[in-house]
Amino acid sequence: MRTINNAYCGLDTIHQALTEPPVVEVVIEVPRGSFLKRGSTGRVDFISPLPCPFNYGSVPGYIGLDGDLLDALVLGPRLSLGARIRVKAWGAVIMTDGGLIDDKLVCSDYCPDAAQRQEVLKFFYFYAKCKGMLNIWRGRPGRNACEGWCEAVQALGRARPRDNLLLELPLD
Repeated sequence: MRTINNAYCGLDTIHQALTEPPVVEVVIEVPRGSFLKRGSTGRVDFISPLPCPFNYGSVPGYIGLDGDLLDALVLGPRLSLGARIRVKAWGAVIMTDGGLIDDKLVCSDYCPDAAQRQEVLKFFYFYAKCKGMLNIWRGRPGRNACEGWCEAVQALGRARPRDNLLLELPLD
């Protein structure tokens, strides 16, 4: 298991005083508690046997290494499908999906504590195993795993900014 970097979250107060977490716009595709996993186009990708424990969506301003919009989860109360919010990105979960890095920004109005970060990681360790089984069933090759936690700026640095002319259009 990778060590959690706490630079933004109070354990390194000097670093925290000098830097603020990035603020990103997130569009909610899967409200907290929903069983329907949708993509950025709004199409249902799959129906989960378990409800999503977070608000889940994407950052329309960035393309992740997997070629899709950069994924993001938003901690806190349930948000509505399609909600657009500006929120701080406190870190990211590094996922490998089908052999490709698929970062998930972890966003919230407040800094998640160590217990919340561990719960997020536990969920994604389990999710990676389930997604691996789904990919086998779908005939999609490649490794699936949760690689741990990193700073949000690292995940944003791996993503590429999306062309401003295309920001309103979802990716297929």
